[in-house]
Amino acid sequence: MRITGQTLTPKGFIPGELTFGERIESFFPGPAEERYILPGFVDLHVHGGAGADCMEGEEATRRMARFHLRHGTTSLLATTVTAPVSDIEKALAGINQVIENPGPDEARVLGVHLEGPFISPKKLGAQPAFAIGPDIGVMKRLMSLAPIKVVTLAPELAGALELIRFLTDQGIRVQAGHTAATYQEAKRGFNLGAKGFTHLFNAMTGVHHREPGVAGLALEQAEWAEMIVDGLHVHPSVARVAIKSIPHLYAVSDAVAAAGMPEGEYPLGTHTVFRKAGGVFLEDGTLAGSVLTMDQALGNLAAWGFSLAEASRMTSELPARYLGLPGLGSLSAGANADMVVLSKDLQLEEVYLAGRRL
Repeated sequence: MRITGQTLTPKGFIPGELTFGERIESFFPGPAEERYILPGFVDLHVHGGAGADCMEGEEATRRMARFHLRHGTTSLLATTVTAPVSDIEKALAGINQVIENPGPDEARVLGVHLEGPFISPKKLGAQPAFAIGPDIGVMKRLMSLAPIKVVTLAPELAGALELIRFLTDQGIRVQAGHTAATYQEAKRGFNLGAKGFTHLFNAMTGVHHREPGVAGLALEQAEWAEMIVDGLHVHPSVARVAIKSIPHLYAVSDAVAAAGMPEGEYPLGTHTVFRKAGGVFLEDGTLAGSVLTMDQALGNLAAWGFSLAEASRMTSELPARYLGLPGLGSLSAGANADMVVLSKDLQLEEVYLAGRRL
């Protein structure tokens, strides 16, 4: 197959024709209309969409994956919430069915982002109140049910440092999140291999000039961090500050079941959340994930002053690199032909997964 446009390659935008099968084949520079061919989006933190929450199991995960593919997300991590361990086990078993038997119109589910249950009861945010202490035995059980790629935990909890060592040895990315840690407590986990920071600035200790907190550690030392770029969780000016400090800051949606749905009530684990006023909230007004899609994330970043190449890097290349997946997140010869085509005003026009147009 072939398409024409301004293709974003590792060397920058190249106008002309792109040929591909399941993988990228060749570039032929030449005249091309003003539209943009970018790598498909990679979302490493997504709970749901189209009314479905992946905690509900296989069918909900498939519905979520179909919804996000329609918005250009070609690969994602199905993200759990804090719940009784038995509920997490059931969710992982269902998610694993999708990983092992992907459907034709579903985003590629790369694995699981385990958000909790090893988080601080003091920083639940919108997480249900089922936090438990770090437990390697529980973690091994969960790992036996599905490929867990990322774990969010609170590094200050008793047993957290041992769990960080264990997960790091298994090649699993550990992120500080939903944490009340001091700067020093967070740094101990960071020094043992915790690589990232979950929804930077949200549900963590913030920056103070005498106590830098978890967010201060991220700004000082992090190579990697994720950020929700819906304009509600983080002000655009703070996003611009963060990118100056964190070289591999990448965007996530943190989308929940309410994404793509009208205002109303939706599930988030055992919680009921409310879509209203452009976001999603608990009854007390606490932000509860987002209704963001990654095509909107890219548009937001561009509106906030990031170049289109920078915005694409934050929504595709960097999350793929974070997981160590060289075939995803960029358009170079031999890479997966996972692509989005955007109009000159950055509206999503076409989506390709492994070379097949949705």
